[in-house]
Amino acid sequence: MSTSDLEQQQPPFEGTAPRGYELVLPPGWVRIPLRQGTKEALEKVLFSHMGQVPEGIPRDDAMRFRLDMRRQLEKQARAARRNGGLDLYLPVLPRGGIFLMASFIVAEMPIGPDHAVPPQAVIAQLANEEVRGGTAAKVEVAGAPALRRAYRSTSDEESRSSTPEALQQATLPTRRVEYVLPVVNAPGHWISINFSTPGDGDPDSEFTGVLVELFDAVVGTFKWSFE
Repeated sequence: MSTSDLEQQQPPFEGTAPRGYELVLPPGWVRIPLRQGTKEALEKVLFSHMGQVPEGIPRDDAMRFRLDMRRQLEKQARAARRNGGLDLYLPVLPRGGIFLMASFIVAEMPIGPDHAVPPQAVIAQLANEEVRGGTAAKVEVAGAPALRRAYRSTSDEESRSSTPEALQQATLPTRRVEYVLPVVNAPGHWISINFSTPGDGDPDSEFTGVLVELFDAVVGTFKWSFE
């Protein structure tokens, strides 16, 4: 289970606001905190979790592979932090000899300063907005109203984007899924959970679809932490 602390990332709220959130991660996935402890988390990932390397890379090149991976992850983490990111999640162990190209980010999301507007109304408005090449729907996350948007991005769109996934996957079309949800008992505060993967290079393949389903299942474990 992955937990993230929100206490030092948001101002005090009226009522009982959560101190953080929890997620159940699939085997081989890790959390990289983006506000504190990023360097230490990357060190642990690269020199503990990534004891294996993809097939085809000679043993003598394993350290070079890890250093290259470190530079990519540091770049991805910096970009995510600039975009309001709280935590970056990604797979660090190979499956079938290959590393999955996928990641998701939990980020602060400014919706607007009007705290009087009920979250349900904001979600309804967002659900009615057109999603180019995709869909938007009202869902529930942790027993509360939320929004789920899903769409495909072309390589050209990805290369123009400032998101961290674009930095890693700019040459491939990607499947993207975004959840938007209000922070409970914290008027005006929202977070987003953003997933991106090129899958196996075909955004419509069964393999890519399985990765999207895996992400949806992870979001299904989301809950607020009050302790």
